Amino acid sequence: MKVKQISEHIWSLQTWVLIPITVWVVVDQKGVTLVDAGIPGMAKGILTFIDKLDCGPLQHIVLTHGHSDHVGAIKRILEHDPVPVYANAKEMPYMEGDLPYPRRKKAQASVAKGLANPLSEDEQGRFEKISGLTPYFAPGHSPGHVVYYHEEDKVLLSGDLFTSKNGKLRRPMAMFTGDMAEAVRSAAIVDRLKPARLEVCHGQSVFHPTDQLSDYLKTNQSET
Repeated sequence: MKVKQISEHIWSLQTWVLIPITVWVVVDQKGVTLVDAGIPGMAKGILTFIDKLDCGPLQHIVLTHGHSDHVGAIKRILEHDPVPVYANAKEMPYMEGDLPYPRRKKAQASVAKGLANPLSEDEQGRFEKISGLTPYFAPGHSPGHVVYYHEEDKVLLSGDLFTSKNGKLRRPMAMFTGDMAEAVRSAAIVDRLKPARLEVCHGQSVFHPTDQLSDYLKTNQSET
C-alpha cells in the first residue's frame, strides 16, 4: 500500500486492484479518523499505518458512501478497534440492503444493519463537523454520497464524486454511478468551497480544481 502525506493533517493510503483505491487518515488533537475503508485486503495496512503514525487511537470511520470498495475493510478494522462508523442517513437504506442502489436490480447489503450511525445534523439540517472535517451532501454517484472538506488544510476528500487523470477532473465511473446528471450537478460544491487540493478514491490528486470546474461542467453537462 502506498502512503503519502497530502497536507498537515491528512494522509492518503492507496492500493491498486486494476484501478487505484484510496482511503484517507485524518488526525486531530484527539486521535485519528478514517475516511472510507477500501477493500478487505487494506485492513492490515490501514491498522499498521495508524499504529506507526502514533497520533492517537482510531476514533471514527466516516464514509462517503456505501459501495463495497469503500466499506470492505470495516469488519476487520472494527474487530481490532470497535469505533463508531458514520454515513449519511440517506445512504443507509442502500448500504444496509433495504433498497437496491439506482441502476442495480437487487438490493444487497455492503454493511451489517445497524453498524453505521447517521452523520449528525444541526437544526438547519446541515452536517456537523467531525474531527476537522465538514461533510457536504453531493449525490449522484449514490443517493446519499457525501464529500468531506478539511477547511484548515483546504483539502476536499471527494470519494467518488469525481475520478481523475493526469491531474484533471473526470466524471465518476459510469458503470457504478446511479445518476450521472445529478453527480455532475453536485460538482458545484467545488466552486462553493474552493479547495486548494481535491482527492478522489480512483485517481490522483487534483490541485486548484476550481480552475477546471467550468470546463468540467461544460463538457459533462453536454454528455448527460
